[in-house]
Amino acid sequence: MPAVTVDNILTLPRIEAPEPGRPARSVLGVRTAPVGYEGEGFPVRRAFAGIDQRFLDPFIHMDQMGEVQYAPGEPKGTPWHPHRGFETVTYMIDGILEHKDSNGGGGTITGGDTQWMTAGAGILHIETPPEHVVVSGGLFHGVQLWVNLPRDNKMAQPRYQDIAGSNVALASSPDGGALIRVVAGEIGGVHGPGVTHTPIALAHLTIAPGASVTLPWNPGYNALAYVLAGDGTAGAEQAPMRSGQTVVFGPKGDSVTLTAAATQDSRTESLEVFLLGGKPIREPVAMYGPFVMNTKAEIVQAFEDYQAGRLGAIPAEHEQH
Repeated sequence: MPAVTVDNILTLPRIEAPEPGRPARSVLGVRTAPVGYEGEGFPVRRAFAGIDQRFLDPFIHMDQMGEVQYAPGEPKGTPWHPHRGFETVTYMIDGILEHKDSNGGGGTITGGDTQWMTAGAGILHIETPPEHVVVSGGLFHGVQLWVNLPRDNKMAQPRYQDIAGSNVALASSPDGGALIRVVAGEIGGVHGPGVTHTPIALAHLTIAPGASVTLPWNPGYNALAYVLAGDGTAGAEQAPMRSGQTVVFGPKGDSVTLTAAATQDSRTESLEVFLLGGKPIREPVAMYGPFVMNTKAEIVQAFEDYQAGRLGAIPAEHEQH
């Protein structure tokens, strides 16, 4: 699981654990993500399935895409489709995706890159593997997260951010046992490059077998951890967690603890965790398909606007798709 790595983790800035005695987040529960299919048929794990929205807010939805090894001719993407009212964050670990949208945004995202698209008032986009990857096949693995927008930003102008893996902020735990990649927000004084409407923190951690990391956490944020690969425990109570599971932390405390099992399975060298949290919006959520609004009437309006072409148009050079 390459993403972004370093030759010598001890050269990185270190995020110090909070002082002993500070309140730590307890674990409310651990849920196993069911398997589903997205787009043209690529496999995903629905990380937030079955978790009450009050523990997820400001997040709406998250898929682990893959991990899948495609044979030649098998790689799949998504067709052109609309969004309104939220932000999509696509983080690639292995493989390549190409993005294009009706607002002129676009680019190629590969290992360690992040595509951050603010749909706001409305946008059309498409995500597909490039032709050479379709021909050759290969490994495909990533995460797509949906971040809600507060009512005042639902109809914001669409925005696209292409965050190269080389721009992700890197840090280590005090003993060098964990590599921390901060994509957005701030963790222990380390700031990620992602610009967000909704205050959040988002990081990918690689924790060596037997190592433990305790990170300072904004007491006003919720806290979730999704295990991309490996086995370990969460919290001081050492709640077991494994690949494909989501840990929901309680609302009180200003630190989170994650620990890797001393022995990992043959598929991974370390514990890989997607750690995220944000300031709850605490507004009504009306969601249907690609639209996330506050009321059912706004969802109906989004469909009408999409059908009338008010969410954008497919660029002429791509209309054949």
